[in-house]
Amino acid sequence: MTDLIANYIELAARHAHLWGFLLIFIFMAIESSIIPFPSEVVMIPAGFLAFRGELTLGSPLADAAIAVICGILGSMSGAYFNYYLALWLGRPFLHKFGKYFFLPPATLERAEELFREYGDITTFVCRLLPAIRQVISVPAGLSRMNISRFSFFTGLGAGIWVIILTAIGYYLGSLAGDMTYKDLVHKGKDILHHNYIWIIIGLVIIVAVYIPIHNMIMKSPGSKKIQQQS
Repeated sequence: MTDLIANYIELAARHAHLWGFLLIFIFMAIESSIIPFPSEVVMIPAGFLAFRGELTLGSPLADAAIAVICGILGSMSGAYFNYYLALWLGRPFLHKFGKYFFLPPATLERAEELFREYGDITTFVCRLLPAIRQVISVPAGLSRMNISRFSFFTGLGAGIWVIILTAIGYYLGSLAGDMTYKDLVHKGKDILHHNYIWIIIGLVIIVAVYIPIHNMIMKSPGSKKIQQQS
């Protein structure tokens, strides 16, 4: 599937100087929705094209920065789509008909289980994990998670992921020689997989710091008073 999509991305890249940023936004919105679509085939080539000066501005750093912003905005749009879709349709409908929307019951139940166990921080952590990255917005919508917290944690996770992929593509663009988009995507994925342990370590540290602070705040007298009033 990755190779097939990479072929279409390569065709789209021919017009990157005109439509590159818009295409990044659209593809990342699709990737972040319930439609299976690998973000690696979008943001790695975006970083590559940025370094080569083949995006709209022709300035490597400026193009990379705008590509990251478009990628984050696209990811947020897809996440909001999932959130409000779940909010509107409800749990019974999704568990019964979700398989027709690329949401099989097992995947949905796993996402709900993670969200129930770890709460808000799950929307951040899962944005950096494969397979579950897209669907974690669904249990957030089902639980009616506060939209401000949802936006913050989702944006933070999506931002880190987009920056990592863009940086990989930017690095590959600095290498001498030509490569096909398939080679570019596969080399980028290899770099990502070989260094994924550092992402996991970073997530563990963040969660280890977040949980005690979150529990401390929730147990504070001010927080309890707010909860009693709500």
